[in-house]
Amino acid sequence: MYSALFAAGVLIVGIPYCLSVAGQWFHGLPSLPGYKKYLEAISPRRVYNLTVALLDLLSYLRYTNLYIQWKACYRSLNEASCVKDIQFGKNENSLDVYFPTVKGFDKSSARLPALIYVFGGGWESGSRTMYCLLAQQLANDLNVVVICTDYSLYPKPTIRDIVQQINRSLFQIKDPQVRSVIKKCTIVDMVQDLVDCIGWTRDHGHSYGIDKEKVTLMGHSCGAHLCALTAMYLAGENEEIKIDTTKQRELLSSLKGIIGLSGVYHINDHYRHETWRGIEYVSAMCRVMKGEENFDRYSPATYISTLTKESTSRLPPFVLLHGIKDKVVPVESSLRFSSALLVASVKETLHVLPDVDHTAIVMDLMDRNRSSYTTLHEHVRKELQNIYF
Repeated sequence: MYSALFAAGVLIVGIPYCLSVAGQWFHGLPSLPGYKKYLEAISPRRVYNLTVALLDLLSYLRYTNLYIQWKACYRSLNEASCVKDIQFGKNENSLDVYFPTVKGFDKSSARLPALIYVFGGGWESGSRTMYCLLAQQLANDLNVVVICTDYSLYPKPTIRDIVQQINRSLFQIKDPQVRSVIKKCTIVDMVQDLVDCIGWTRDHGHSYGIDKEKVTLMGHSCGAHLCALTAMYLAGENEEIKIDTTKQRELLSSLKGIIGLSGVYHINDHYRHETWRGIEYVSAMCRVMKGEENFDRYSPATYISTLTKESTSRLPPFVLLHGIKDKVVPVESSLRFSSALLVASVKETLHVLPDVDHTAIVMDLMDRNRSSYTTLHEHVRKELQNIYF
């Protein structure tokens, strides 16, 4: 009897506590003074919330079949349908270019619109290779050239970083030699990567059947945030982008639309949502944005209010799609951003989708047999036609 109770205690209490505390050591303890950060790290509320968040990840197992498909698909790609591993930009990232696989397509003479897809993953995870099925579907159904791009991600700590963090926390070591050696990539690096990708498309797109004057950015989750912020930085000729204003205007002139899928557009609101979920310290978002004091600066929903009328007049149309069942990024994110765009007199379209959650809105674009495939593709097709024609 006692052994059964002990086993139940380990299962219900011990394992969640170990996983939650380990996760916080891995990503960073609560930013509270002295011993209070340890008390907060092991508080039942936080452990419970982190356990629920971890269990939510198990729902991704329903996409196991898609995972097997895209791994096999990416390995089997040939140059008739995709050119892989093209290096670009200051940060030496890579991109893949997908073509429509219809008869008669000749990349040397065709001039099709380009759709640049920017994946999500909390600014710290993901890869362009995961979206080959999505890219193929979009290229063939919409008759566009799809570019899947990587961008700089916030680095995950190594064991050495964790040990150094523990030493600093427990022994208050202030020796500058005992510090993380990780390059702390920030939101500015990520925006720069998207700017460089647009630049690559303008400079080299003709070799891949692309019309350099017809480029659309499409992103999911934090990828949608990056697409929106990039367009606004170009419109505002932001100095954090390391190119001259003439080049920025040239790049912006190529952008004919921004499509956001379940995007994070108001960082402060999302941080409050992360806090409610108990994941604000294991999330990279606050560090990527360089602290809470910069949340408004890097939020498209608030940054747009700092732009002049002349700048906002240069912004392309925005298309926002968001599922009502999204618990990771609530639908209010797109609702609030839509309102901000309207106030700034920027053309926008909002589609609120029933029975769609945060993951399904992108996964269902990969397979015709998935429940939301037709609805999502019809929305994207219609909006692209409005953008280009």
